[in-house]
Amino acid sequence: MTPDSATLDLGPQTRILVRLAEGVSDARLADPTPCPDMAVRNLLGHLTGLAVAFRDAARKDLGVTTDTGPGATVPDIGPGWREELTKVLGELAEAWRAPEAWTGMTRAGGFDLPGEAAGAVVADELVIHGWDLARATGQEYRPDPAALQVAYGLLSAAAEEADQDTGMFGPVVAVPADAPLLDRAVGLSGRHPGWPGPA
Repeated sequence: MTPDSATLDLGPQTRILVRLAEGVSDARLADPTPCPDMAVRNLLGHLTGLAVAFRDAARKDLGVTTDTGPGATVPDIGPGWREELTKVLGELAEAWRAPEAWTGMTRAGGFDLPGEAAGAVVADELVIHGWDLARATGQEYRPDPAALQVAYGLLSAAAEEADQDTGMFGPVVAVPADAPLLDRAVGLSGRHPGWPGPA
């Protein structure tokens, strides 16, 4: 986590995700993604669900949405998924603009954690899954620099606390120290920056 994570505006990164989602054609929904066992449609469903969960975590509106672990079900999308994702991502960004979202304790994925930590986690989720979606659908991706910095800080700390080999989401992929920050964050998340996109 970086010292300025509590001042992070998630709006720029959520808007990037909305643009990526708008660029996904129905023909791509069954394509594979860098997330194991997740097609594009499942990744989009996961993004929708995490946006709801972390929106409610910011609001301290604890219940089913914040108690359910991410692996409880295979996420999927419905017929109005573009509109729904756009709506909940906007609500997510707005909820985290409230200073009280970053203070006290909250819950997400069934885990209790400080508000500032939850904000850093959702920034990481938005940045890394944005990369997943862009790679899987052949789109250009430039994450919000502030959100990327927070994500990298969180992933770096997690790797250091473990054993340098295990990050938050699996074994760390070695990336050159002089590689772009996004590539280094992707490696820390257990993904290979050179993951092939669609043929």
